[in-house]
Amino acid sequence: MSAPDPIRLFSYGTLQLESVQMETFGRLLAGAADALPGYSRTMVRITDPAVIAASGADHHPIVAASGDPADTVEGMVFEITAEELAAADTYEVSDYRRVEATLASGLRAFVYIKA
Repeated sequence: MSAPDPIRLFSYGTLQLESVQMETFGRLLAGAADALPGYSRTMVRITDPAVIAASGADHHPIVAASGDPADTVEGMVFEITAEELAAADTYEVSDYRRVEATLASGLRAFVYIKA
């Protein structure tokens, strides 16, 4: 029996912070640099006190499809468990929605984009 495909999560923002990883996952994640083509990055104001406490900021990056394949958002890709993906869903506020995308490396990963 083969092992299930790993769950990959691409982060371009606060999920890369050690404080957020410890608060959200209870551990530090090992990752690799990658990029998300065809998206552009802006900022969104966060009002959830728990998210602000974990990240230390009330403005977080957010990405949206730009329609321009030359646009690229740099970040990290992490391998996580299904339980950690659920925890990430809880951490992300309603401004974000989770989609699956192809990274510059060719890997498929979940990423939180503008809702």
